Amino acid sequence: MIAPLVLVRTPETVPGLARRLAREGWNVREGFVVPAQPWDLARQRLVLVGAARNTDECAAAVLAAARGAGVVVFAADNTTMMTLHADLARVGPVTVDELPEPDSDGLPITDEQRALLERLANGESISVAANAEFLSLRTANRRLAQARVALGVRTTREAVLTYVRERDSS
Repeated sequence: MIAPLVLVRTPETVPGLARRLAREGWNVREGFVVPAQPWDLARQRLVLVGAARNTDECAAAVLAAARGAGVVVFAADNTTMMTLHADLARVGPVTVDELPEPDSDGLPITDEQRALLERLANGESISVAANAEFLSLRTANRRLAQARVALGVRTTREAVLTYVRERDSS
């Protein structure tokens, strides 16, 4: 499952989101401090929650997200909210004030990941699929790596097979 990236406008929203994530099996922690090792935190199913009151806290939240942790961030003002949204959007899909619901096919992947997997299922190579989706090869590989984590598989081939099975059963 993709780590959630959620911005909230009111601090009262944070505890409810944290409880929901904990019920869904995420390891929820207060603050944006992450361990030094391992660098990739995606497999730990870690979600960090807190407020971004200054640039250091904003940077820590974005770094945690870049390392694969989910974040639920309260941004006190619109400038901080817009800055965080722009920075977190480089890491993955960002929602505001709520958690995303899984898509109708039941797969916890983004539309961009779904498009790449569909092209791979149709026999295209990763480089051809990346060009067709107007992505660099590096971005395409990163999105496929995120899809593998979200689907709980180790290889892109397994991700494509999982995607095809779910697509065809819907």
